[in-house]
Amino acid sequence: MDSVPQAAERRQVGVLTVLSALVLVAFVVLVGWLHYTGSRVADMAEPERALALIVGRTLDLDEGVEQAPAWERRLHQLMLGGRADDLAEGIRWFEELARYSLDPAVDLHLAILEGEAGRFERVRRRVEEWRRRDAPFPTLAGLIAAAYLGGPLAAGMDAQAELRAALQAGWFSDRLTIRVAARAGDDELGETARAALEGRGGRLLAGLRGFAAAEAGVLVAGAVALIVVAGSARPGRTVGGQRQMRIGSVALPPPWSGRTGGVVLLHGGALGALLVTALHLFALAVPERPLTRIVVATATNLAFVPLLVLARRRLLVPAGLGFGAGLGLVPSRGAVVPLAAVLLMLLAAGQAGEWALGWGARALDLPAHWTEWFDRDLAWGSAPVVALELIDTVVLTPVVEEILFRGLLFATLRARLGLGASAVLSAAIFAVAHGYGAAGFIAVFWSGVLWAVAYEKTGSLLPSIAAHAVDNLGASLALLLVLRA
Repeated sequence: MDSVPQAAERRQVGVLTVLSALVLVAFVVLVGWLHYTGSRVADMAEPERALALIVGRTLDLDEGVEQAPAWERRLHQLMLGGRADDLAEGIRWFEELARYSLDPAVDLHLAILEGEAGRFERVRRRVEEWRRRDAPFPTLAGLIAAAYLGGPLAAGMDAQAELRAALQAGWFSDRLTIRVAARAGDDELGETARAALEGRGGRLLAGLRGFAAAEAGVLVAGAVALIVVAGSARPGRTVGGQRQMRIGSVALPPPWSGRTGGVVLLHGGALGALLVTALHLFALAVPERPLTRIVVATATNLAFVPLLVLARRRLLVPAGLGFGAGLGLVPSRGAVVPLAAVLLMLLAAGQAGEWALGWGARALDLPAHWTEWFDRDLAWGSAPVVALELIDTVVLTPVVEEILFRGLLFATLRARLGLGASAVLSAAIFAVAHGYGAAGFIAVFWSGVLWAVAYEKTGSLLPSIAAHAVDNLGASLALLLVLRA
């Protein structure tokens, strides 16, 4: 009897997989709703204090740049914007905060920014309104009118005492003090405030110069590494004893199918989403302390450990691999030089892209919102809290995120798609997961693409983990420099 071909068996989607998909969709919708609806500042603790610190430090730096040579001022204007840009941005942010905060200090900070920006008609209207309100607004109106509108100081007013009562030490206090002191003829008070401004600005400028020198060094080193690597591709040329920049033994597409990888990601991702939700509900139920926030942030990363366990059992072990070989976490012999070269190239490409994207975002008026990058523990935390925050940000987060987004998500997409499509799609998901606005999304997306390509070309997650860690460390150190200088 002739054999009759059998119809291919149709694979059914399991109930658990459907439920997992629903859980993940609900989680993504919830996170998106929390991130993109309502006010960012309304959900933040002490936004008045935080924004005053951010804007004040930014304008302190502008004061320092004014002391720099002309070429350096032009470079700063090109790369980071100038004082007028920072004043306008500060006004926008304080106007947003004023819609949700009843703290008189918010109105006072906004009036100082408007006065320094030369928006005197708005200052005049504000002063007239304040004079009809309850204390402390009439006193604040007198200070602002004397500083920016040429009004007289009230008879018997102790300007120095009123300034100390109204504002914490910093840029806002010093700028208002200089104006009021000039009106009152108190040269000593004005010079003291000016010296404080110049001192803070000089320290911030020195730190900025250090960061700029480090970034320039990375760009140069990355360019040299690229030239050396390009030369190693010629016949008879090697880098570190190797003809190719292979660091691990991972070969993509992966040994598992796209369907199997997708099911694992759905199951493990849904479990991780449930654990993350439970952690944040727990955080809402207990008193908020710095250590609690760090524990929750660390546990959020560890919530995806079940996904890693599931991936090992269902994706790696069936192919005879462990995490080390399956994700390239164990470098091959002689891989130290290639690893260093690839890391430098990734850092240089990331830095160049960040500069270009930052310039483009400013040109298109797409600034990152200050709540996206402000970290209250780095700003005000004790030394142990800062140390724990850095360990979580620089060590744990890069390892977990690179395994999830490059080692599993990108590799699973690579089982069905080409390198370009897989890198772009995985980087987009990676960027969306961070919950940033347009400027932040583009920056994270660019890094995700670079790190995915590096994973495929080197056969190892080590370069992307190292680049991710250095990026996070640089961002954290920049925050520490600016917010705690």
